[in-house]
Amino acid sequence: MPGPAGHTAAPPPPVDAGDAPHSLLQPVDLGPRRARNRLVFGPHETNLARRRAVSDRHVAYYRRRAAGGCGTIVCETASVHPSDWPYERAPLAADSADGWAAVAAACHDEGALVVAALGHAGGQGSSAYHQDAMWAPGRVPDVATREVPKAMEPEDISTLVDSFATSAALALDAGADGVELNAGQHSLLRQFLSGLTNQRDDEWGADRHQLVDHVLHAVGRVVRARGGVLGLRLSCDEMAPWAGIVPEAGAELAASFAPLVDYVAVVRGSIFTAWATRPDGHVPAGFNQDLVTGVAHAVRAAAPGTRVVAQGSIVDLAMAESLVAGGRCDMVEMTRAQIAEPDLARLAGAGRAVAARPCVLCNQWCQVRDVRNPIVSCVVEPAAGHELDEPALDLGASPDVARPENQSGNPTPPAVPPGDRSEVLVVGAGPAGLECARVLATAGRRVVLVDAGPEPGGSLRVAAALPGCERLALLGDWLVDRCRAAGVDIRSAEVVDASRVEQHAGPVVLCTGSLPGEPSFAAGPGTVVCATADVVPTDGRFDIPNGPAVVWDPIGGPEGVAVAEYLRSRAVRSGPDNHDSPDSHDSHDSHDSHDSHDSHDSHDSHDHGAPRPVTLVTPDMVAGQQLSRTGDLAPANTRLQAAGVALVRHAVVKRAGGGTVSVEDRFSGETIALPAALVVDAGARLPDDRLWRATGSRLRRAGDAVAPRTVGEAILEGRRVALDLLRGLAAPGSTARAWHGVPSRPPAPAATPAPAATPAPAATPEPAATPEPAATPEQAATPEQAATPEQAATPEPAATPEQAATPEQAATPEQAATPGPATTVGAGGVTGADPRGALPQ
Repeated sequence: MPGPAGHTAAPPPPVDAGDAPHSLLQPVDLGPRRARNRLVFGPHETNLARRRAVSDRHVAYYRRRAAGGCGTIVCETASVHPSDWPYERAPLAADSADGWAAVAAACHDEGALVVAALGHAGGQGSSAYHQDAMWAPGRVPDVATREVPKAMEPEDISTLVDSFATSAALALDAGADGVELNAGQHSLLRQFLSGLTNQRDDEWGADRHQLVDHVLHAVGRVVRARGGVLGLRLSCDEMAPWAGIVPEAGAELAASFAPLVDYVAVVRGSIFTAWATRPDGHVPAGFNQDLVTGVAHAVRAAAPGTRVVAQGSIVDLAMAESLVAGGRCDMVEMTRAQIAEPDLARLAGAGRAVAARPCVLCNQWCQVRDVRNPIVSCVVEPAAGHELDEPALDLGASPDVARPENQSGNPTPPAVPPGDRSEVLVVGAGPAGLECARVLATAGRRVVLVDAGPEPGGSLRVAAALPGCERLALLGDWLVDRCRAAGVDIRSAEVVDASRVEQHAGPVVLCTGSLPGEPSFAAGPGTVVCATADVVPTDGRFDIPNGPAVVWDPIGGPEGVAVAEYLRSRAVRSGPDNHDSPDSHDSHDSHDSHDSHDSHDSHDSHDHGAPRPVTLVTPDMVAGQQLSRTGDLAPANTRLQAAGVALVRHAVVKRAGGGTVSVEDRFSGETIALPAALVVDAGARLPDDRLWRATGSRLRRAGDAVAPRTVGEAILEGRRVALDLLRGLAAPGSTARAWHGVPSRPPAPAATPAPAATPAPAATPEPAATPEPAATPEQAATPEQAATPEQAATPEPAATPEQAATPEQAATPEQAATPGPATTVGAGGVTGADPRGALPQ
């Protein structure tokens, strides 16, 4: 079918009858255009722009998903007017014509339709960049920024309508197949539709639909004249029933606009629920199914030809297929699923969905609208967003899937050097070790992956036991399955010591994970002190002490909140050994200055007994402060309060012992005693580099063994070490290559380039200044192999040169100040001394 600017849309690929989702992969007509299937890659912030223009990085990013088989690509929302600059790298329509043209050409070459999203964030934007007042229906401050916007005047409204039409013409003339107007989460159009924000007393307030009607008619004339597609992203539930759009009203709105558009994408959210459109794993996948069903019924009654697009954490192909096959929608947005697995549609068509990377709904790298301005990426697929820098390792992803030509801009991954078939030993089967082994074996190297734990997966298995993190188990399973499919020899419950490493003839990569850091407080007998990895074991060996628990969270990331929720769900046992009593906990709750909450509410616990009193202590003004990055800050605090977890804010734990914990207010210095049979230290972790030190500090490392961070860095570094080994560039003693596109060592002189397979000198040292983040929020939630038996059993040589030069930290100030033998928990269970203070260095 002819497209704009002379482009021709490729015919839809044949559908394999096997296990392929038949309905999802059928073509669908969108007005005058036809999409090859019903999968949509929806609009989202990327920070890929160059200033405010759609860039070459956008082109590579979208092309990669089009090459993977996606039917319709909706580009990042572009502001239609300079009065809207919601985040630093937000595209501006007036600056994006060339970028849209490049995206359209690239995606048309791959057979996908391209839709340019247009919008204006209104009062949910920012004045920080354009340094002018924000536009909004009225003077209602934004919930997040508290900034009061300007109430738009009639001439502003007229300018806005014209800007939408002008921007639509720019996009379509550049080659886009259509435009999508944003009346969803961060949207001035939604703000005019809603009683939450539109409190005007003029014609634009008397009829709140009027502005959207004007915009749709103005843009519709432009789109129809060019034979394009017109879509509308509409919030059909603002989750604020006192004045906002409720589902019934949302369905009526959609039906009223349906005759003017070719599709409606159904979303939810408002100024009070900014997290609701793209929540993390604490919200069930497919949460909008009932909402979209009601909207679809209303839309089809009003305009049978208008398509309905479902959205809402739909990350599993089976769910998407059931929605389409059941007639509940016509198309499905699987945006995060296709960030994680660009080849999702192609794999589905080949009946190879099992080979698709799972989206874990963590929001750690794909949600980028924050003050750090990170580039969009994915902890499961770190090449996402970095297509111009990172090799397309899995383009095609399966021998059963026809491998598309690598036109996405990704560098070509290396193959095994001719004649090099030496076996690679990877120690540690956490995410870094699994990814390293997978990449090496997929390229043809023989790999032995050894782990001391009972099953591969490392920290993923521990983290998956925590509330909201359950999908991490899918990632662990995927990595293990792909390793086995590639021929990796995986050996569990097997210890690797220095002598075995020295005897191994081939390359060795250490992915030995992390260990708990030294506690920041003194610990004495009578209170069990442990780390998260101990209290949430995968083998069920740890018996949680029967009494109140305190979680010390100096980081403010997901770990402290998650373990507090977990402990609250583990009831105390009734009987004489119950340490808790109403009196003891009531005295704890009486400290109103520390914002404690009553935790004697009813709660569905995993054990049969009274709810366990749990207190979360944080030095910050709000619990889980770093969760703002993933959109879980407000929901996390709501969950904690609903569960009855007591909060002690702006305070630090000073000492534990004798069944209590001493907590000091950071500002007043006031000290209170909290009852505690258990203290969980959710503080920073340290790399487990004991085997690395015991083997001369020269072997390659990746992941938490370098510095404890998120699962994303672990996978990325495991991959990069594997690629360096394949290229023959990784020298003993080096860590993973530097970040995207930056070589790990100065390049060879241009006149005498080194052959690709020539290893660097054996003595290349690891940079001495490699920093270890002291307070990365996610680091403790996804540590690799915390305190595995293998690590504990690794001997230290009596007198290595490094040990002579680097004294052991056997007498650090913290250790010297720690009184008495504390009752702590290590990898082997309850012991009489803290193993963290006596680890070989």
